[in-house]
Amino acid sequence: MIPGFSSRRRFNDLSEQEILALAISSEEDDARIYRLYAERLRTGYPATAAVFDGMAEEEDDHRRQLIALHRDRFGEVIPLLRREHVAGFHTRRPVWLVENLGLETIRAQAAEMEREAGAFYARAAAHARDAATRTLLGDLAAAEAGHQNTAQTLAAEHLHHEARADEDHAARRQFVLTYVQPGLAGLMDGSVSTLAPIFATAFATQDTHTTFLVGLAASVGAGISMGFTEAASDDGQLSGRGSPIKRGLATGIMTTIGGLGHALPYLIPHFWTATITAIVIVFVELWAIAWIQSRYMDTPFFRAAFQVVLGGSLVFAAGVLIGGG
Repeated sequence: MIPGFSSRRRFNDLSEQEILALAISSEEDDARIYRLYAERLRTGYPATAAVFDGMAEEEDDHRRQLIALHRDRFGEVIPLLRREHVAGFHTRRPVWLVENLGLETIRAQAAEMEREAGAFYARAAAHARDAATRTLLGDLAAAEAGHQNTAQTLAAEHLHHEARADEDHAARRQFVLTYVQPGLAGLMDGSVSTLAPIFATAFATQDTHTTFLVGLAASVGAGISMGFTEAASDDGQLSGRGSPIKRGLATGIMTTIGGLGHALPYLIPHFWTATITAIVIVFVELWAIAWIQSRYMDTPFFRAAFQVVLGGSLVFAAGVLIGGG
């Protein structure tokens, strides 16, 4: 291999036997991916797992047909040729990169897999000069289109309205437990708990630079503390709240953002301009918290707003009184 040049084969240079071998290995890979999806989804989403089981069986059936065709035309020995050996061939993302995606995203990923395969074979058939190769590629494109129809049939069979609604509810609940709830706790802590030190420093010193440094330190420190606390509090195995790393990151990042929101205005050198801007941002943060509680936690909006605004106002007042005194 010459450095700087790819060692992958061009699709147009493949023989019909190699194209058939490539199709066989692709069907094997897709069947494995579907089975891995099914295994990971089986506990929480059994109906979708059943769909992926059926799609894997379809891939196996097409693989057997392709192997039989290869045996008839070229014999028993199938060349070793995979997607990564061919330039421009459609690729598959490793399953471990997508296993934590949402349920609808995984379903869409599977549909995209079938669409990409069919589109690739159709484009390749359109550019093929040899009649036999064109026929073979056209048959493969039709087979992939059949896979899409099969997926829709299986989805209609297993994912009836109630099953899909149950799985969508479970997916939403998992999203709330893993990301929304920890992130909301972090945003509340960062937005509210840093009010007192930031505004106490502001009114005590009336120095915007010092106030910004205090706010930055309080926000980053609170984010690190809250993130580690959330990650260490529960491994998610028994509670079902999901990965502690994800929850810790959600909490830590949102805590830091909540504090920085009203610390950044003190980059403005004029004290009262910075302070008024920070106060406006505080109210925006508090209303955002109330909206998230209403949207994801089923808390009535005005009750959530009253609780958050009241608590924030008390902390803000404490900071101003302490700093002013």
